[in-house]
Amino acid sequence: MSESIFVTVPEHVAIIMDGNGRWAKQRGLPRTMGHRKGVEAVRETVRAAGAAGIKYLTLFAFSPRRTGAGQKPRSPICSACSRLSSGATSPSSTAKTCGSR
Repeated sequence: MSESIFVTVPEHVAIIMDGNGRWAKQRGLPRTMGHRKGVEAVRETVRAAGAAGIKYLTLFAFSPRRTGAGQKPRSPICSACSRLSSGATSPSSTAKTCGSR
């Protein structure tokens, strides 16, 4: 007798991205390398989420507490996010940038 296995895939997954700078520092690398590796990890996560059938993927990347409320985030982080949103996903995905809370 064959057994059916049902897997429920969530419609929405949210991820808090943190620690890329610390990851690089622990390896003796510049913080910007940590941000680049973070972008690579996000690209893979977006691809995997799409392949799994997840409709919505929310990535929390900045905290006003960490960047200074009312200040612009540091440019290496911004350039990493810019690289990500300029073609890092797939033809069927849409990247939206929302404001801060």
